[in-house]
Amino acid sequence: MTSGPAPRSLVGVPRSRAPLPRGFGAIWSSVALDLVGFGIVLPILPQYAKRFGASSFTAAALVAAFSAAQLVFSPFWGRVSDRIGRKPVLILSLAGTAVGSLVTGLAGALWVLFLGRVLDGISGASVSVAQAAVADVAPSTQRARLLGLLGAAFGLGFVAGPAIGALAALGGPRLPFLVAAVLAGANAVVAARRLPETHEVGPDGRRPLLDLAAWRAQGLAPLLTTTFVSITAFSAFEATFSLFARDRLSFRLASTGATFTGVGVLLVLVQVRLVGPAVRRLGEPGTVRTGLLLNAGGLLVLTAVHSVPGLVVALAALVTGQGLASPTLSSLVAGRARASQRGAVLGVQQAAGGLARVIGPLAGGALYGHVGIPAPYLAGAVLMAGAGALATGRPVASPGAPMG
Repeated sequence: MTSGPAPRSLVGVPRSRAPLPRGFGAIWSSVALDLVGFGIVLPILPQYAKRFGASSFTAAALVAAFSAAQLVFSPFWGRVSDRIGRKPVLILSLAGTAVGSLVTGLAGALWVLFLGRVLDGISGASVSVAQAAVADVAPSTQRARLLGLLGAAFGLGFVAGPAIGALAALGGPRLPFLVAAVLAGANAVVAARRLPETHEVGPDGRRPLLDLAAWRAQGLAPLLTTTFVSITAFSAFEATFSLFARDRLSFRLASTGATFTGVGVLLVLVQVRLVGPAVRRLGEPGTVRTGLLLNAGGLLVLTAVHSVPGLVVALAALVTGQGLASPTLSSLVAGRARASQRGAVLGVQQAAGGLARVIGPLAGGALYGHVGIPAPYLAGAVLMAGAGALATGRPVASPGAPMG
């Protein structure tokens, strides 16, 4: 074999990149548009609820109602997609988002507002089912990179969505929700025409969701626990960062908002540019461990930060670690699950992440307020290191439990 030039470094651009699988672009654009709609609604929902006499607690409960419904129904819709295919569930999810946003925008009473958010949460299966669809079509060597590209859709949604919502709000308080409804409805129509079906339903799809022997054999339990533990630590950081920036660095709201925007942009760059090269060099388990250890290091540095340069170092480590670990962990879960149960297992992973996003902010806020400013970050660093150890769990060879 003729020797060629040496491969470029981890941060360089690879000489060649495998083409995207057929249908990936349609899956990505559907998820991106769905998350743009979510980004339109989320920032303005609490203020919108005030028009109906909602207290601050009730306004927060509206956001929690969406998350709780999504947490409960993500495994259900993932399992349904295993049984009837990914495409109909994705279309149903997008249509449900349109209905939920429409009900929210036309609400005349507080209970109708809650109904709209619960409907939106129940139908919010697009992320885990889209992950399963990508895993269906992705070669194993490209799965983590493609899930990283899918993760970049989150960044797009949370950058473009609030900007569109702010412009729409100039036309009245209901208009952003109606724009989100139209966007989701149009997305569902386009998806019905463009999305391919990626999952061939077979008799194995009738197996029960909680096939514990197979889950043990495939090493899924440690990975799902890793997801829960790491997101608990990271969401505690997210929930308390604005307080940290105010108390340690005297940041104002504009400075904090700009920092979050920079974090979002860097996260997208990491997921688009670094995940593929990292997996090729370190493998999926090694990339997850590296990401989680970077997270732990970033949180540990944050406990001692009293200046902007120190903050830059801490956030760079945290964002790089999260950008590497999150899509690669989903890729590991998808790769170890049975092909016939991939949607359900990714739905369970999504639910574990949702539960972590409830517990993490509550625990982080309690530690910050009652123990001290560094407490949530020190505890988070310990949790991230423990999650890195959990991620080393390997599947056990077992007949009847083939790898996905």
